[in-house]
Amino acid sequence: MGEPLLSAELTRAAVARYVDALNAHDADAIAACVSPDFVNEHTSPLGRSVTGRDGYRANLTGFLADFADLHYAIEDLIVEDGRAALAYRMSFRLLSAGGKPVEVRGVFRFRVGAHSLITHRTDYWDSGEVRRQLADPAP
Repeated sequence: MGEPLLSAELTRAAVARYVDALNAHDADAIAACVSPDFVNEHTSPLGRSVTGRDGYRANLTGFLADFADLHYAIEDLIVEDGRAALAYRMSFRLLSAGGKPVEVRGVFRFRVGAHSLITHRTDYWDSGEVRRQLADPAP
């Protein structure tokens, strides 16, 4: 929090680079968008929080393998200095649940540091909705 504030333009570019890497399913590119002391905080009981770029990168391989066709569609992006809030619609097929398709809305909050690397991401999404979709029989 003592870092100088990043401009809104640089913050927007850092967030866009991160979402693009997620949508490309490129674990190395995703990890390259975050700081070495990155905090990945999940508020959902189904999410797993982790601290540090190395730990985050280690988790990405399994996450990207299980979440086939992962895509984040940006619904809204609000940026102020080194902070951003991004409303998204995430879609994927969960292979560990038989490849069932899921779509859920959520919000990321980001803090971006002086080197245009994301230092903190908080992810808010409804795990109850994910469970409901996974439990519903296929149409």
